[in-house]
Amino acid sequence: MHNTKIYIGMATCGIAAGAQAIHDALTAADLQNVEIIPTGCIGMCYAEPLVEIKKPDADPVFVSGLGAEEALKTITDYITTGKKDENILPNKGYGKQVRIALRNCGIINPEKIEDYIAEGGYTALRKSLTELGREGVIEVIKASGLRGRGGAGFPTGLKWEFGYKNNEPKKYIICNADEGDPGAFMDRSILEGDPHSVIEAMAIAGYAIGADEGIFYIRAEYPLAVERLKTAICQAENLGHLGEGIMGTSFNFKISISLGAGAFVCGEETALLNSLEGKRGEPRLRPPFPAQKGLWDKPTVNNNVETYANIPAVITRGADWFRSIGTEKSPGTKVFALAGKINNVGLVEVPMGTTLREIVYEMGGGLPHGKAFKAIQTGGPSGGCIPDRHIDMGVDYESLATIGSMMGSGGMIVMDEDDCMVNIAKFYLDFTMEESCGKCTPCRIGNTRLHEILEKITTGCGTEDDITQLKQLGKVIKDTSLCGLGMSAPNPVLSTLNFFADEYTVHVTDKKCPALSCKDLITYTITSKCIGCGICAKICPTNCITGEPKKLHTINQQNCIKCGECLIKCPAKVQAVIKE
Repeated sequence: MHNTKIYIGMATCGIAAGAQAIHDALTAADLQNVEIIPTGCIGMCYAEPLVEIKKPDADPVFVSGLGAEEALKTITDYITTGKKDENILPNKGYGKQVRIALRNCGIINPEKIEDYIAEGGYTALRKSLTELGREGVIEVIKASGLRGRGGAGFPTGLKWEFGYKNNEPKKYIICNADEGDPGAFMDRSILEGDPHSVIEAMAIAGYAIGADEGIFYIRAEYPLAVERLKTAICQAENLGHLGEGIMGTSFNFKISISLGAGAFVCGEETALLNSLEGKRGEPRLRPPFPAQKGLWDKPTVNNNVETYANIPAVITRGADWFRSIGTEKSPGTKVFALAGKINNVGLVEVPMGTTLREIVYEMGGGLPHGKAFKAIQTGGPSGGCIPDRHIDMGVDYESLATIGSMMGSGGMIVMDEDDCMVNIAKFYLDFTMEESCGKCTPCRIGNTRLHEILEKITTGCGTEDDITQLKQLGKVIKDTSLCGLGMSAPNPVLSTLNFFADEYTVHVTDKKCPALSCKDLITYTITSKCIGCGICAKICPTNCITGEPKKLHTINQQNCIKCGECLIKCPAKVQAVIKE
């Protein structure tokens, strides 16, 4: 019998940080009465490689950021003698979490179906098949108020009901795992850490609407998630949880995997359907909606990974339990991927309505180097930038919409005082412009024009009329684009124009960047404090700094590429180089 359990975070983030070497070292050490459990992402990606140790009658402790040799020594000493060195850390979790979608991530071995079953896995499927019936399942999901976690927030139960009421004999269930937002990794982490929860949910959805086939549409850049999905599907088939006559009933359901090529637009459900059919990934006109006429013109229900991950818990624990969490209009929790200028990069799952301040400072650990919080961008590249004055706002679908942002799939990118909001808007627009499928003119041409105007402004060529054009064109694109991605593409521009109008004004009137971020609007100058040490001249990549030893140096502004190395390397006690 194992008395001590060692959990090693072995999702993509952990493996990239060296978790595999730690796992191999611990396995080779053959520790007595110790069970080594490779898990998915524990959530604290900033601390990888991360190992959690649970000894009997002791609080869990963590070992993080160590190489294999040092980790092995630290863990072995703690297990065998109880010795706690400086590397043995108390539970350093995010706190205030309510984990539903992530309930098994970091707890089970994702490659062992027995671990999932031990945590109550597949009981929701059995309850659906033997107790609730098809209509009963749909009523529970409708009553729970679960909304799609992929961005639009459409009621999940209502979508399933549309599929159920369609009398076509052939129907499809699709899991949208085409997670394309920069800085978002929620779906990948769920599939790497708890693939059976999504498989079980897809089977429940298939039973509810009368489908016998499910498809994972997952980007090929997620090889670990794909491999663990393949393993989980085989295990479920071998135990009779997928395939013919599931759990001794007449219900048949199979699941396959289709790899996407990474096009951002294929995250839009109708473009995804085109891709599955071997066509160009472009959105379709709606109506008809997929639940009416979807894959191969058959009724199709499409939800994303996080939405499905909630389903087994809702079925098992009930709609009232789920509604007791979150807000009235946005029940339940939401998984957020914290990234950008924040100390604790990683995953958090919090009740809807949790404030941005709690997420950024209490869970995210605040900003590095004591920098001031400036904004947070939610909803991926099509989301809005929220300023510090709204940091006490509760996060839910309605609240974000009122200030020009959106929930999206759950990415949160934090920005500090050094970020130029005009440049940030250009950065996100550059992404959406490149990823446009090109089918409709407002998105294809309109976003290109927006980007050109922002390029003018950030290079010192902008005018006040350009600001007016940004506002007018952004609203036209929102009103006339074909799909949700095109409609939301101007959000970073419009939200920064709304909340950071003064930055745009300074860029066009004074030809300056207040954040000292736009290279064309800043200069590096050497002041009279220069002691002539020559360090700046030696490291300058364009040799544009000249001067004699122990005498004042100068910068040739015409050849300066604004790399900032001279400022970085100037001796701290001198600080002769200034950026203005």
